[in-house]
Amino acid sequence: MSSLLRPEADEYNEYYSQYTSLVPDGDIVQTLRVQMETALELLESIPTEKQTFRYAEGKWSIREVIAHLIDTERLFAFRALSFARGDGAELPGMDQDEWSRCSNAHQRPIEDLADEWSAVRLATVHLFASLDTDAGTRTGIASGNVFSVRSFPWIIAGHELWHLGLIVRDYLHRADDMEDTV
Repeated sequence: MSSLLRPEADEYNEYYSQYTSLVPDGDIVQTLRVQMETALELLESIPTEKQTFRYAEGKWSIREVIAHLIDTERLFAFRALSFARGDGAELPGMDQDEWSRCSNAHQRPIEDLADEWSAVRLATVHLFASLDTDAGTRTGIASGNVFSVRSFPWIIAGHELWHLGLIVRDYLHRADDMEDTV
């Protein structure tokens, strides 16, 4: 069982509660393991013609959402590692739209993105499984906000749940609706 208990609301910026609230109580490391299996099943089910679908002007495609999940998981895991090791450096934020624009997601098959996401998730699981309670309660500053180390796996898990829910609702179902009207 993971020593990283659910963080208190004051251990991260309030914005992230929209994600952490989606994550069920329990062993967060196990949750991250199981989520990856579920995510891969979903990605394998997405037909090629829907992978670049955008449900509205200015919205990302499914491939871009996957690249975003990879990028943010790497970023949050790095923040956790930095704070767990007592680095003390204030870490910058990210411009998610600029990162997405530079992700090259549309030139990559979804299988490649899924493989990368699996590798990143496996590294994330190993990182959080290796941390003890003391490391989990260490804090640092990122994007001008205080975060505890143990807040990051919950944010990662909730962020994934949020976006996979959007993929199903806004991308796959809307794409189905559009195909029905053509």
